[in-house]
Amino acid sequence: MRRADRLFQIIQILRRSTRPVTASAMAAELEVSQRSVYRDIADLIGQRTPIRGEAGIGYVLDRDFDMPPLMLTPDELEAAALGAQWVAGKGDAALAAAARDLIAKIAAVVPDRLLPFLEEPSVGAPPPLATAADGLDIARTRAWIRSGKKIRIRYCDDAARASERTIWPAIIGYAETVRLVGAWCELRQAFRHFRTDRVVAAEFLDERHGAPPAALRARWRRAFEAARGDRSR
Repeated sequence: MRRADRLFQIIQILRRSTRPVTASAMAAELEVSQRSVYRDIADLIGQRTPIRGEAGIGYVLDRDFDMPPLMLTPDELEAAALGAQWVAGKGDAALAAAARDLIAKIAAVVPDRLLPFLEEPSVGAPPPLATAADGLDIARTRAWIRSGKKIRIRYCDDAARASERTIWPAIIGYAETVRLVGAWCELRQAFRHFRTDRVVAAEFLDERHGAPPAALRARWRRAFEAARGDRSR
């Protein structure tokens, strides 16, 4: 790896971490010595890159730091292409269009020498299987998740029993042939997963549930992991 590439990669390692990163961890990922990492960190600081920390404790990058946004590596471009392929095949219509637009925007500004990694990547998503029709507007559901609003649904379970639910949508999940909404259910007073193809009717309420979206997702994640742990015992 060229030294210039290594300096850029150090910034990327620090950028993606929410905790201090030690020189030993960076050295292991970059496959260089810790001494090289210390020297690179010193050079970056000398170039006024806002890195804070010290040897033995770890380093962090100032969250306000910005770099030219499209200094992408071939692996990053192929990751973007693979992700966009998957979303274009599995996402709702709005997300699929956004995935195609994302690739077009990246292709418009990356150097010509990198275009093949984006337009003809060495990786690919499998052709999508037919997805069951959604019973609610997925794009609007995503907007309600972001704004912290409730949705009232009429839902049929796997035994065709119908029930009325008011839910606090937290996240949309994508299984092989169905989509699911992970949400707090006011009826059950617990998190539940609702298959979108079993939603018979949906009313998007203006009422806010009061939980910050990120906090609600964190609660859902803890509940999901706890339930998965119980099943594995």
